Amino acid sequence: MGTIVSFQAHPDDESISTAGTLAKAAKAGHRVVLVFATRGELGEPVPGVLAEGEQLAVRRSAECFESAKVLGVARVEFLGYVDSGMMGEPSNDAPYCFWQAGVDHAARRLAVILEEEEPDVLTTYDDNGGYGHPDHIQVHRVGKRAAELAGVPVVAQNTINRDWLLRGMRGLQASGEIPEGWDTPDETIPPPTFGKPEAEITHRVEAVDFADQKRASMRAHASQMGPEHFMLAMPDPIFAMGFGTEFYIVTDPPSPAAAPEVFTDLFLPMHP
Repeated sequence: MGTIVSFQAHPDDESISTAGTLAKAAKAGHRVVLVFATRGELGEPVPGVLAEGEQLAVRRSAECFESAKVLGVARVEFLGYVDSGMMGEPSNDAPYCFWQAGVDHAARRLAVILEEEEPDVLTTYDDNGGYGHPDHIQVHRVGKRAAELAGVPVVAQNTINRDWLLRGMRGLQASGEIPEGWDTPDETIPPPTFGKPEAEITHRVEAVDFADQKRASMRAHASQMGPEHFMLAMPDPIFAMGFGTEFYIVTDPPSPAAAPEVFTDLFLPMHP
């Protein structure tokens, strides 16, 4: 069977972005590895969740292993960089944050793991990091370079399908099921910097059957997602619809004859 390595910026990113893909891969018998660039030091903890004196980075690291257990992940690694915070914040300039890391230097750290694992597929984010977070953008850059260094055959850039999301929100609005407090969908919701147009997306992973595992992976990150978090409070059908399909851009997909098994098992063409 094959191996898939998923490169993430912070703890809980794997739950939101690729958990369905990873759970489906593990169920099919493939080896699944998670690598985090940072330990999410600048996340905002749910009030009251941390014990007195408990460090957020230590808690979030432990939550990664709980999430990994839920998804069937075989190995979890951290590259050792510090969370950069949101774009434009002073924390972007901290000398040891991921945003300030040299791309080649960080890529060599990741490439060591890739050379050990010899994955068929590496997941990263799209070139805007999904929504413009500096650490996510850096994952795209570092992941691309590390794949080159280690000779990974397929790089799958996880992204958000803006058109699909907008259609889903309009469908909920038309049926009167749009959750209270949500904005009315229009051409600016989601914003233009959020995800990619459907025409640019090349592949999808159908993971509706793994929606329960995906939500359990989210619950494992209790320091960031309390029971009232909107993703955990969604009714099951809406959650499955909204999070059951994961989207990717593969800029140079292999031919069907040369495609590794883990790729053909999971990734379906968006535009056959």
